[in-house]
Amino acid sequence: MSSQIPPEFTVEIDYDKCRRCRRCVMNCSFGCMQFKDKVVPDHKKCVACHRCVTFCPEGVITIKKNELAYKESANWTPEMRQNILKQAETGGILLSGMGNPRPQQILWDHMLIDACQVTNPSIDPLREPMELRTYLGRKPNHLEFTRGDNGDIKLETTLQPQVKLDIPIVFAAMSYGALSLNAHKALAMAAKKSGTLMNTGEGGLHTDLYPYASNITVQVASGRFGVHSEYLNTSATVEIKIGQGAKPGIGGHLPGEKVGDEISKTRMIPAGTDALSPAPHHDIYSIEDLSQLIYAIKEATDYTKPVGVKISAVHNVAAIASGIVRAGADIVTIDGFRGGTGAAPMVIRDNVGIPIELALAAVDQRLRDEGIRNNASILCAGSIRNSGDVAKAIALGADAVVIGTGALIALGCRVCQKCYTGNCAWGIATQKPELVRRLDPQLGAERLSNLLTGWGYELQEILGSLGVNSIESLRGSRERLRGIDLDEQTLDLLGIKPAGIGQ
Repeated sequence: MSSQIPPEFTVEIDYDKCRRCRRCVMNCSFGCMQFKDKVVPDHKKCVACHRCVTFCPEGVITIKKNELAYKESANWTPEMRQNILKQAETGGILLSGMGNPRPQQILWDHMLIDACQVTNPSIDPLREPMELRTYLGRKPNHLEFTRGDNGDIKLETTLQPQVKLDIPIVFAAMSYGALSLNAHKALAMAAKKSGTLMNTGEGGLHTDLYPYASNITVQVASGRFGVHSEYLNTSATVEIKIGQGAKPGIGGHLPGEKVGDEISKTRMIPAGTDALSPAPHHDIYSIEDLSQLIYAIKEATDYTKPVGVKISAVHNVAAIASGIVRAGADIVTIDGFRGGTGAAPMVIRDNVGIPIELALAAVDQRLRDEGIRNNASILCAGSIRNSGDVAKAIALGADAVVIGTGALIALGCRVCQKCYTGNCAWGIATQKPELVRRLDPQLGAERLSNLLTGWGYELQEILGSLGVNSIESLRGSRERLRGIDLDEQTLDLLGIKPAGIGQ
């Protein structure tokens, strides 16, 4: 069958300026660029990863969207027709990487942050201390103190294990296998430098990362890949993954061709075999079952680490979160429908789940109403794009946020959405040695740290404009948010007032 699928992009080369150095051919990991007396692009293989554009010394390469002359139809868009052609030729499920690209309303962009001016003056963050530090873990409802005979005050309340974050931003769960080891190293080094956490995802922890244990969250997913006592104890926190925002209700799949010797050893599976993680944990079919696993992990780690649970944002997420907290979890991570992934069926990614903004507000309010909000920290994930999103998420009730795609972009990712092919031209989502070495972990860690530093300064500016000097003072302060171009029901769900309305 000859393919009827037209190219998605076209590659244009200014041959008058091209020096024929073939650097684009060497850098193209998808086989688009070929040399036949001159560079000849195979347009059908271009994914717009921009590696050739970035490294062309003469800047003569341009990649453009292929504006096909389809007959106009608001219903049958070119993308819809392209997808039908693909399935007509393959009979398979359409896969994609990264998050949902659909143009649904992004609620972060319809929330504005309040500011102070006169009666409650703003604070100058350049000249006054601004506290971004926060702690993850179960908090007591009150503290009890006693005063000794010598006047010293002693804390009598026993505090549960806490993890200190110097900035309320952690790196998302992205597994070794989905990402290269160099990408994992960059994330771990950046987490240590910035005083935050990186998350192993469900792929286990390579021994090269053991020195970064105090800045690592290890994940226990349904496949239990790489999970053993040493793994659980080489961490700051442990996370049980129930679901993720990009693909609620389904499991994961790492193709066998990506399972080399190092991944085989780390995941504790035979080399060359598919790593399949089922949708459900086959030992969890109730909140009671989940509670058993939470306390089994706490026993295995001598009750020294917070144990969290990650869930995707779905319509009954508030009730689920309540059950998770009552089951003994110290942290609840909620992942919205725009969350990224290495691979997901497009039909799931684009049609299942709900926005993180609504899920976060619902969970925070439910836990407050039930009087158990202090019993767990809330992490908010699902396409946090900038420091403004961070501030709004914390005002809606999050203790901290999770960034995945944003972190990968800082490492060089161009969001070409071909992670699942293993051909990542930037050395991030690949296991091919010749591609992995393109990513320098030291340089990557510096870029990630710079990103967090910049966002940290911007968060301090936001706090100063609000007249507060700590991130804790912003948490759950929805009165500092206003909605614009949002309907009444959405405003009510978010628990915020429309712009123009005072206290």
